[in-house]
Amino acid sequence: MEKSDYLYQPFSAKRMTTISKNGMVATSQPLASQVGLDILKQGGNAIDAAIATAAALTVVEPTSNGIGGDCFALVWVKDKLYGLNGSGRSPSSISIDQLKAKGYDEIPKYGFVPVMVPGVPRSWAELSRRFGRLPMTELLAPAIRYAEDGYPLTPILGKFWKDGYHKFKEVLKGDEFLHWFETFAPNGRPPEIGEVWKSPDHGQTLRRIAETKGEDFYRGEIAEKIDAFSRKHKGFIRKEDLENFQPEWVEPISVNYRGYDVWEIPPNGHGLVALSALNILKGFNIGAKEEVSTYHKQIEAMKLAYTDGAEFIADPEHMDVSVASLLSEEYGKQRRDAITDEALTPQPGEPAKGGTVYLAAADNEGNMVSFIQSNYMGFGSGLVVPGTGIALQNRGHNFSMDENHANALAGNKRSYHTIIPGFLTKDGKAVGPFGVMGGFMQPQGHLQVAMNTIDFHLNPQAALDSPRWQWMKDKTVWVEPTFPTHVAEALRRKGHHIEVQLDSGAFGRGQIIWRNEQGVLFGGTESRTDGTISAY
Repeated sequence: MEKSDYLYQPFSAKRMTTISKNGMVATSQPLASQVGLDILKQGGNAIDAAIATAAALTVVEPTSNGIGGDCFALVWVKDKLYGLNGSGRSPSSISIDQLKAKGYDEIPKYGFVPVMVPGVPRSWAELSRRFGRLPMTELLAPAIRYAEDGYPLTPILGKFWKDGYHKFKEVLKGDEFLHWFETFAPNGRPPEIGEVWKSPDHGQTLRRIAETKGEDFYRGEIAEKIDAFSRKHKGFIRKEDLENFQPEWVEPISVNYRGYDVWEIPPNGHGLVALSALNILKGFNIGAKEEVSTYHKQIEAMKLAYTDGAEFIADPEHMDVSVASLLSEEYGKQRRDAITDEALTPQPGEPAKGGTVYLAAADNEGNMVSFIQSNYMGFGSGLVVPGTGIALQNRGHNFSMDENHANALAGNKRSYHTIIPGFLTKDGKAVGPFGVMGGFMQPQGHLQVAMNTIDFHLNPQAALDSPRWQWMKDKTVWVEPTFPTHVAEALRRKGHHIEVQLDSGAFGRGQIIWRNEQGVLFGGTESRTDGTISAY
């Protein structure tokens, strides 16, 4: 046992769909899933379970998300789907001219420049206010215990933690980054798999968030600490930026794909990319899953949708192309007609102008939640606010430095956002939440999971386990090691530049919960990570 390599898995593992009736929580971390289940058993609903699980994930998977990040949610309550945009805005004082004057020709990945207002704490409070049942002090108590008492690292968590540490050790050189190393490498190294890590400061911050329903983070002592840290290191974010933030309730957007409505959050998120690709594909006759033509059409549709997304998606207040025009039947046909039998190098079309965690939760009352939160690139900006345990996100890196682009950097603006929760309905009834975390893989994962479910009738676990592909740029497509070799070779003959990746870490990590007409829940969790479903 002492010599075991917990990342060495020489055998093909088979995981079956989890089935239950009273409640289910699916996440990438076993401890977080169990937290959500405990909340359901204590009388909480699916929204309570999602909040408690999300809070726990900031502690037990800090490699992907944190209190200093953003979130989005799709919530099914009483036969209606609600959307919450919990992404923060850029500091009001930042501008392209200021960055150029400081010598920047692009937005850096780390440090204070890409830091935006964190949306997570106030979004938890807003979900609780509108749909929750239990007090936030009860919901955040398990996360606080894990932060203060510690927990042992799971295998994939340990892998990403070590990767993040070595990357930061190489690139983070200023004094402002010392607090990250003090927090996440307290012994001068990353914790090992099975080693216990704790963050008492994180626990205290969660306690203040719980007691004040998030207000201390935006108006109180925590806000003042963020402000002081930013001022000390010539950052842009200020307490006034925090005070002015409010999450926004939005109308989810959808396309009907072969009788199912696939739902996403509207821009500034790029769920629109997944819907655009499905809108293109629904006009094709799709054959068997492992046919070369099936993969070719999927990849080509995703290329076109993603290229449009990069060109047009931004803060909706700054978009001059409407969601409706991008998802119209006419535009779907226009983009479909661009697909031939050979791989193309995509260009934007001309529509009419006008380190993420995902969790799914369901209860026995019919409530269901699709929830995602992120610090963006793994641990985020590399900054931890002293005395708080808060790792700040680096979402501002997605802004453009082109003043004429819809997604151009400006003050008090939301950036193009990669995290997206998904939801499936049929004939006005909930089928359930689904999502695939992982940066720019997310819409591609949504497309593949949706088609695995709808076109190929795979159960939730098989829909997630199926080998994945990821379009990177131009004609370059990554595939997993288990991707069928004969299909990869045939795609190469069609002009695709196929690259087989030895590590599946870049292909996303998903969760699914479907509900049938009898109220039985069917869950799938991610085999590419430490995924677990807790149910009863």
